[in-house]
Amino acid sequence: MILLKKLIFILFLLLFGTAIFSQDKIVDSLNHALKNAKHDTTKLRLLVKLSEECEPTDILKYAKPAVKLADKLLIQEKFISIKNKLFDQKAKALGNIAFINNNQGDYTEALENYERCLKIYKNLKDKKSVANSLNGIGQTLYNLSDFPSSLDYYNKSLNIRQEIGDKEGMAFSINNIAAIYEYQGNISKALDFYGKSLKLMEGLGEKQGTASLLNNIAGIYSGQGDITNAFEYYNRSLKIYETIGNKNGIATSLNNIGFMYKNQGNIPKALEYYEKSLKIQKEIDDKSGMAYSLNNIGKIYKKQGNLPKALEYLNKSLKKRKENGDKKGVAYSLNNIGALYIKIAESSATSGSKKKNYLFALSYSDSSLAISKELGFPENIRNAEGTLSKIDSARGNYLGAFEHYKQYIIFRDSLNNKETHKASMKNQIKYEYDKKSVADSVRVQEEKKVISAKLNEEKTKSYALYGGLVLVLVFAGFMVNRFRVTNKQKQIIELKEHETQKQNEVISHQKYLVEEKHKEITDSINYAERIQRSFLASKELLNENLNEHFVFFQPKDIVSGDFYWASKLRNGNFILATADSTGHGVPGAIMSILNISCLENAVKDGILEPSAILNHTRINIIERLKKDGSEQGGKDGMDCSLVCFDFKNKTLTYSAANNPVWIVRENKIMEFAPDKMPVGKHDKDNISFTQREFKLQEGDIVYTLTDGMPDQFGGPKGKKFMYKHLKEFLISISDLTLEIQKEKLQEAISNWKGDLEQVDDVLIIGIKI
Repeated sequence: MILLKKLIFILFLLLFGTAIFSQDKIVDSLNHALKNAKHDTTKLRLLVKLSEECEPTDILKYAKPAVKLADKLLIQEKFISIKNKLFDQKAKALGNIAFINNNQGDYTEALENYERCLKIYKNLKDKKSVANSLNGIGQTLYNLSDFPSSLDYYNKSLNIRQEIGDKEGMAFSINNIAAIYEYQGNISKALDFYGKSLKLMEGLGEKQGTASLLNNIAGIYSGQGDITNAFEYYNRSLKIYETIGNKNGIATSLNNIGFMYKNQGNIPKALEYYEKSLKIQKEIDDKSGMAYSLNNIGKIYKKQGNLPKALEYLNKSLKKRKENGDKKGVAYSLNNIGALYIKIAESSATSGSKKKNYLFALSYSDSSLAISKELGFPENIRNAEGTLSKIDSARGNYLGAFEHYKQYIIFRDSLNNKETHKASMKNQIKYEYDKKSVADSVRVQEEKKVISAKLNEEKTKSYALYGGLVLVLVFAGFMVNRFRVTNKQKQIIELKEHETQKQNEVISHQKYLVEEKHKEITDSINYAERIQRSFLASKELLNENLNEHFVFFQPKDIVSGDFYWASKLRNGNFILATADSTGHGVPGAIMSILNISCLENAVKDGILEPSAILNHTRINIIERLKKDGSEQGGKDGMDCSLVCFDFKNKTLTYSAANNPVWIVRENKIMEFAPDKMPVGKHDKDNISFTQREFKLQEGDIVYTLTDGMPDQFGGPKGKKFMYKHLKEFLISISDLTLEIQKEKLQEAISNWKGDLEQVDDVLIIGIKI
């Protein structure tokens, strides 16, 4: 809700008297005038006017050249009166740029531009514009979560606006101050200030500001559990936004109404409103809004149990927040994904996938905690500690779980209000008192026992003698009876030993059968490995066509889903495939043989271009898997990089499906991005694979690889090796011979993995030109 309010506030800030409406005719007229303008001062005035009248997405297009032109004219101009006009034009353009900076999340740039505006307007003694600049700085500080400083700037702006009688500006300042009080939990004061701002807005007939205030007031009612009033105010706000055609406001209102439906448990309705909001945010390229909506939709799918869909949307939200530089949002998204992986792990079918998903959960939640601590973000520190406690508990690390839970409790309690804290203290005192009372009671009971024991000791001695005589008689009778029982037990034991001997013989035979069956299975898999190896590119073929090279191939199991295959084309060029089939182990190996067969068929058909070979292979794989018995046909296939060497002309032609191709030249790595689709059934399987050509130089090292090594968990924190780490490592060893490079890679993954299980097949190929 706080992030939504930030969006709302940015929308209706009074910035330098700028009114942003869609006025196509005015913009066309101004553009026409700009083309015909002969003097720079006229051009500057028109550029500033265009930045005020155009759509928000075009503001930078006009405002940035306006600032440059103003600086140029200020250097040339000597007269103070004209200079002041130029400064005013420059400040207006800077203000419009700062507005966009704020909207796009570039808060550092926004602050810098607002400060420049403030300095100019103070020198010009333009109080209204000074107030606007102060308000803009306050808004930016709010977005940076510096609430005390933000409140200070809002009050400074309000004081000036009251002094000059700027009622519209006063309404905006009062609204912003109300938002601070709301964040601080002073609901009574927040409603009071929102009411004052709404009254001013309605009196001025300002619909945009009125709609925003209705949204804010609805948010307070929602937080207080007053559902009826919340829905009423949100819908009033939505109607006004629709009337004035404010798409950003419409999207925000839809998101808020979706949030209300979610809290009521009406999940289908919530999802409907979130998706409507997201559609509009995409149209207007509202990145912050998109991130928020994607996150909301992901949480809805999680609630419905659609975990793959939930992961897809949460990852999209995380990506947007990273692009926006929204560290708080990134921390929040990382923890959401970590918590989702716990759900995925709990529903995993095998212990291997369960373990892998818990490691994913650990990695995301660890990152969330680190960022939250860096930002001083107590709400998400609490959330991340809670998630990590659950992960450690599920993995059997009970000490770690306990430590995280302690931190969770500390931050949870620190976020409670004073009354909750007092109640907690009262309960603690009561607990200590009860514990002391119990201890005293136990001590008294122990003392009573000692006294009672001493009193009974004398009685016990007097009875001991008589009891001894009785025991002698009983013992004699017991011995006679025991002799008879012993003879019977001896016979039973002999019978049991005979039966045990027979059972041991049965167990030994069963053990022999199990061992034989295990040997048969192992022999079958080893034989399958020999068959699979016959499909791979042979050493002879590689040595005949390549100079210095290495193949680092380390399957997870005996057989592998990863494979490397090569062939000489009819035009004399040499083609090499590095691929990762769906799955690993026996299923992956079977899939790899199908993939290799389809590649071979494409080459036999005389196809020479890598993209055409992948297209042909994809068609064959899809046709083959249609026969798997499923309703729509299998979606298996492979990720593959296909590189074609023309050593005569020193060119490399390649097509790649999800797998990258890297070239190291002079200790720098060049990455050739793949197409984001597999060689198999996919929603993009009607699109041709991209083909690119690259001019090689002597000494270049071409690397092709699958995702096995980057995805391997290990290291001191049990995290992934990552592509970035692998790139840096390859650069660091690029001066070594390729044979030594292979040894270094084997050593690196072994050290990284440590005692952890290998999670996937590993394949890296290096070729020196």
